[in-house]
This record gives sequence, structure tokens and C-alpha cells, in this order.
Amino acid sequence: MFREITRFGQALPREECIRLLKEEKRGVLAVQGDDGYPYCLPINQYYDEETGNIYFHSGKEGHKMDAIRKCDKASFCVYDKGFLKPGEWPLNIKSVIVFGRIRVVEDKERTAELARKLCYKFIDDEEYIENQIDMLIDVTALIELIPEHITGKLVNES
Repeated sequence: MFREITRFGQALPREECIRLLKEEKRGVLAVQGDDGYPYCLPINQYYDEETGNIYFHSGKEGHKMDAIRKCDKASFCVYDKGFLKPGEWPLNIKSVIVFGRIRVVEDKERTAELARKLCYKFIDDEEYIENQIDMLIDVTALIELIPEHITGKLVNES
């Protein structure tokens, strides 16, 4: 059903894919937008090791939310900053692509819990985080991407 990468010699092991999903701060989420056009947007993510799912925060209305309500298929890509090998000019980049089903988390307590975990990826000020959650929980949606296929690779841009 899902394609394997063609340059399998560049494939990243699953553990490295998970590490990138956990450590990178943002990626690009792609959903099916208006009139069948892809709608891709940069977005912060939280990878939950317990479930293996990826979570995003959002407003409750807008293009992304309309697209998710119409079609539950999505892809998500993260990539690192890359590195240069000594004496070489091409950038080497590790990237991960996730295909899966996406949905809105409906439970308010679970939404707050996941929003908290996402916030800790950026800041460790508990008072600030709790104030933001209390203030914004009623206008915040948490989106869950349930992976069906994950691939990663190391690309040399030469």
C-alpha cells in the first residue's frame, strides 16, 4: 500500500526516525485542502512515545481543520538542520515522512494534557504553561496523527 524508499541504502533505522520526530521542533503537515489541492503548513509537533502518535495544536477553525474534517489522510515531514562533511559542499539532511490518519482529540482533559506536553518541548516554565492552557483551552484543538507508515533517509544534496 505504501511505497518503500527507492534509495534503500540511505534509509534511516526506525529508532533514528523516532528520534527525529521527538527532537525536531517543527515539521510540515500535509492534508487534502480545498478542491483537492494539497495544503501544507509548518507546524510544531509532539511525538508521544507511549502511543507512537504525533500531536499538533491548532485553532478550532480554519483551512487545516476544514481539511481534516473532510479527509482523515495526512502526511507529515520533519528534517534536521543537516551537516557538512569536512571538505565537502553538499548538505547532508536526515528526514522522516509519516503517513497516517488524522483526527481531532475531543476530550478536553486529554487536550490539556497533550498541550502541556507540547509546551514542554519549548519552555519549562510551569506557571506560564498552566496560565496559557487555562486561558486558551476553550479555543484550542489538539490534532492526533496516527502513523500507518514511517520512513526516513539521509539525503546528500550533491
